[in-house]
Amino acid sequence: MLKVTNMHKNYGDLKAVQGIDFEVRPGEILGFLGPNGAGKTTTIKICSGLLLPTEGEVTLCDYDIVKEPTQAKKQLGYVPDDPFLYEKLTGRQFLEFVGEIYDINPQNRHQKIEDMMEQLELTDKADELIGSYSRGMKRKIALMAGIIHSPKVLLLDEPTLGLDAVSAKKAKDIIKEMAYKKNTAVLLTTHVMEIAEQICDRIAVINKGKLVAVGTLEELQQKAKDGTTLEEVFVNITKQQTSDLG
Repeated sequence: MLKVTNMHKNYGDLKAVQGIDFEVRPGEILGFLGPNGAGKTTTIKICSGLLLPTEGEVTLCDYDIVKEPTQAKKQLGYVPDDPFLYEKLTGRQFLEFVGEIYDINPQNRHQKIEDMMEQLELTDKADELIGSYSRGMKRKIALMAGIIHSPKVLLLDEPTLGLDAVSAKKAKDIIKEMAYKKNTAVLLTTHVMEIAEQICDRIAVINKGKLVAVGTLEELQQKAKDGTTLEEVFVNITKQQTSDLG
């Protein structure tokens, strides 16, 4: 489980995240939606341990990401929106390297890499240098690196960014498999409303650093009072917050 309690993040006078609370349960996919600059990436970076919160607490499977970072990160898989990859390695070498870091049994590691490569249609490129890969291929490698150790908590920042329609469908299938077959708690950010509608069990809306709504699509539709699609609901909820602040 991922649990966030009273999280704040300030950059000087800028309040990037303001007192947000949410949790992601095992076997659940929570979509994190918000306009550009709303605080989505800041939140996910704090949950991953890349940023420290100004105030508040983040726990992964009951381990505090600040006080117990080593234990917390063992539970975690993280796929950033702009992943760093070793471009002088082949795709296979990079995944072998990541698997070794997580101390995965070599035989299991080799088989898992083969299976993931086949699922994401990278088998014929597995032994080519990552530096020669397209952006979409690099995104696939980053996703594989994030799930190779079967994490209990998976953080995904714009997981389908740069993928074509077929690859995006396969990535969504993998995300659902992680949640529903492996009981992983999945938090993903996306600006693509259709993705949130298709695969998220619940949706959290963040705007101007504040969490303004969390719930199923049906619950958000009731809160918005108008709109049937997630896009309409999202616009109405963020408008309501702006009116309240005004």
